[in-house]
Amino acid sequence: MSARSNRKISRGSWTAVGVGVAIIAGLVAIGAVSGGEPQSVPTGTASTTTPATPVASTSATATLEPTMQQVSRGPDTLTATAADSALAKLQTLAVKGRAPKTGYSRDQFGQTWTDDVTVAGGHNGCDTRNDILRRDLTSLTLKPGSHGCAVLTGTLQDPYTDTTIAFRRGASTSSAVQIDHVVALSDAWQKGAQQLSAIERRDFANDPRNLQATDGGANQQKGDGDAATWLPSNKSYRCVYVSRQIDVKAVYRLWVTQAEKDAMARILSGCGATPVATSEPTETATRTATPVPTTPAPTATRPPTTQTPMYVPPQDNGAGAHYKNCSAARAAGAAPLYQGQPGYRSALDRDGDGVACE
Repeated sequence: MSARSNRKISRGSWTAVGVGVAIIAGLVAIGAVSGGEPQSVPTGTASTTTPATPVASTSATATLEPTMQQVSRGPDTLTATAADSALAKLQTLAVKGRAPKTGYSRDQFGQTWTDDVTVAGGHNGCDTRNDILRRDLTSLTLKPGSHGCAVLTGTLQDPYTDTTIAFRRGASTSSAVQIDHVVALSDAWQKGAQQLSAIERRDFANDPRNLQATDGGANQQKGDGDAATWLPSNKSYRCVYVSRQIDVKAVYRLWVTQAEKDAMARILSGCGATPVATSEPTETATRTATPVPTTPAPTATRPPTTQTPMYVPPQDNGAGAHYKNCSAARAAGAAPLYQGQPGYRSALDRDGDGVACE
């Protein structure tokens, strides 16, 4: 074969190799487009888009921020020692009446479920509602693309009602599980929160210690009630419930009403706490400003006798009775003799009080 023929074969071989490389590169590119990992869904879109088949998170706990792992709702029962501790803390809370509700609005406690707080779970990239759902629910499925925040489904063993509730995220289903403020915002406003700073009130509304996932109906029924007006229907949880309220009020320097304190003390005593002896409230200067009526001092005049009503002896042939002395009057059964009664004489009434022969 000539050198010219060899050069033609070599040129054809390199052309074939080039075509093959181009085909392989095209196939790789197609595979990269059709078989790669799904793209991350922007956070704003994630909150409105629900996948047809929820994907269970295999590392739900691992996605939680360390601060949320450390803050749990606590036990469902209270030991006698813990009850004693709660009762002792209750004694440190101020006791006052409710302040006016004037000026209250939800806005006074900041944006709802904001992550911009300094309490546990703050600035972890998830809103507070989902933080609490992840903490209190089990068997979680989390929304892909929400950075492990949004809870799609889960199961709540509700401590307030002692019922099991299946949660499913959705416009008509999410309200089945609501987040309760253990110390209600309105109650806090009327018992000291007006004096807190805006940042403190925002922390209060998003503090995991003051939040509990619960049955929506129970949360609505509670409203802004305190321990004197509303308690969980699950009696076995009431001890923990009031101890949590006491903890929160102590942290945020809130007070209790007397009726509220009495209700809390009664609940804790039923959990094994030793009752605390209390002294009667002292009267304040304002309350004692009005003079207290006093018993008039006795006069010189002798008070009437406490004996039976006057006895009128039978008349003697219509004439007035006459007794020589008191001995005679007593012997006749006529003593004592009252002024105006037959037989009464001033000579027998030695002290001049109108009653003779006493």
